[in-house]
Amino acid sequence: MTEPEKKDLLNYRLTRAKETIEEVDILIENKLWNTAVNRLYYACFYAVSGLLVYNSLNAQTHAGVRQMFGLHFVKTGLIDKSLGKFYTDIFDKRQSGDYDDFISYTKDDVIDLLEPAKHLIKAIEKIVY
Repeated sequence: MTEPEKKDLLNYRLTRAKETIEEVDILIENKLWNTAVNRLYYACFYAVSGLLVYNSLNAQTHAGVRQMFGLHFVKTGLIDKSLGKFYTDIFDKRQSGDYDDFISYTKDDVIDLLEPAKHLIKAIEKIVY
């Protein structure tokens, strides 16, 4: 992939991240807590995967994206460890909300995740712009 193509893909994924996080307000209004957690995770995933592509790092799975992010950006200090922990936490919450039985997130759960998700996306933008 050429540098301009990587930049285009990064911009596309960051745009998707921001659009997806905006969906969460609608989900909060409609009290769709598990779906809101899912969308918060995907907003972060789009931003993190864009960061990886931009830096020529490939991952084949969601778990791979999490590992590469931790290895190349959290452990190196480019991303604060608290945001790395948050990304792991939101990954786990999305998995549980989507696949485990009897998982019901609440408004408080969603509200507690919203600002860290926005902060993660902004931290990624600071690295690439």
